[in-house]
Amino acid sequence: MTLPAPQTDLVDLAGQLADAAWQAIGPHFRAGIGAENKATGAAYDPVTLADKAGEEAIRAILAKERPDDGIDGEEFGRHEGASGWTWLLDPIDGTRAFLAGLPVWTTLIALVDPDGNPVIGLIDQPVLGERYVGAPGEAFLQTASGRAPLRVSGCSDLRQAIVSTTDPFIMTPAEQGAWTHLRHTARIARYGLDAYAYGRLAAGSIDLVCETGLQAHDVAALIPVVRGAGGIARDWRGREAKLGAQIVCAASEAVFEQAFISLRRSAAD
Repeated sequence: MTLPAPQTDLVDLAGQLADAAWQAIGPHFRAGIGAENKATGAAYDPVTLADKAGEEAIRAILAKERPDDGIDGEEFGRHEGASGWTWLLDPIDGTRAFLAGLPVWTTLIALVDPDGNPVIGLIDQPVLGERYVGAPGEAFLQTASGRAPLRVSGCSDLRQAIVSTTDPFIMTPAEQGAWTHLRHTARIARYGLDAYAYGRLAAGSIDLVCETGLQAHDVAALIPVVRGAGGIARDWRGREAKLGAQIVCAASEAVFEQAFISLRRSAAD
């Protein structure tokens, strides 16, 4: 796999995109912003002016800096590019947390190769000043204090693990059964963190995250960060994670295998 530009340049560009998104999003955070419902019927899938402004800011830079690359964003859909490489964007992953004024939403930016493999990923939490970045051969946390390598905890026993999922109530009954087993086995379970949980897994403070019902733009940025920090990123069938709906990330092969006993029973095709 050959990157379409020097890796340092692409990582720097991803950071520039995140900075631009925060400039557009920041004025709306904890400002009493309203939301529209993108879903139909009884479902609720909120979107705000901040979501749209953040993605517009990112797209404007990519149109100038990487005009041949494709773009696939949560708010404005897919634009095919001649290069075969695609930027996957979620300007506010965790819009519910954003609306609640909680600093656990993130901006997700990923660069995916022509075969659909995420190669560069960025999880940005600008309120906390934490930027988790993964790329071939590197994973680091960027803060105001500088850049520090990311490394998973290496926890090898699910009974001692800290585990997380955003909302078990969006799972199917079978998936809820799998999660309930994990929750009762693990030492601590935490909820409502969206993609921020994967950043903390890469940083070593969470040991297992499993989710379902995800879209490509929800998943792509997480995989390079977790893998770059030495973690496991797979689907609930045990296959290497790509851009599917179910994902499980773990701090070690041992914790993954222990969790997999439950997860595989409710794995999607």
